[in-house]
Amino acid sequence: MKLKEKYRLVLEYFKKERPLPETELDFGDPFGLVVAVILSAQCTDKRVNMITPALLKAFPDAASMAAAGLDDIFGFIKSCSFPNNKARHLKEMASVLTREFGGKVPEEPDQLMKLPGVGRKTANVIASVIYRKPVIAVDTHVFRVARRIGLTPGAKTPLMVEKKLTRYIEPSLRHNAHHWLILHGRYTCQARKPKCKECGLTGICSYYLKKQQVKGKSPEGKGDSENHN
Repeated sequence: MKLKEKYRLVLEYFKKERPLPETELDFGDPFGLVVAVILSAQCTDKRVNMITPALLKAFPDAASMAAAGLDDIFGFIKSCSFPNNKARHLKEMASVLTREFGGKVPEEPDQLMKLPGVGRKTANVIASVIYRKPVIAVDTHVFRVARRIGLTPGAKTPLMVEKKLTRYIEPSLRHNAHHWLILHGRYTCQARKPKCKECGLTGICSYYLKKQQVKGKSPEGKGDSENHN
């Protein structure tokens, strides 16, 4: 099967299964999303959603968070992963946002990456979710799912996966595609035990087809590796 055809079939499946995908992070404005995405690194969305309401009530904008003490920020986020680092990133992000952008969250990924704690993935999430920019953020779920299905053959890094997805997914669908891949990885194509019996993509999934080929030869099988493209 040609790669272009695989993309068409995968995207059609996702459109049917989840017509209106959205982020599972709760936020009320662009600043709130920046805060939530920074906190979400190696932390579940559920935990972040428990933390952000009180944090943002205390520091609702960049100016107030920039003026806050690190200990004060830490007190609100101590139940998430790496709270010390994240408290520093939040304060520094808010300071730069206030000083260089007048407190307004910029639209372009290259501008967003000037904010402390905001890397390429985070910048693409913000640009896509808030401003509907035609970019795709590659987190651990997108990276795993895209390679398992076989959408990004030969791609060994998040940037390579991003470039391949961007090449084959039309701009108008990239916002949704980002969420489709994340949600599929979170609930179906899970890292340790993918729920292949619940997936409608097994007929074209490189990982599943490879696993079927080696089934019976090795119980754990190399077919379980995420390196199959």
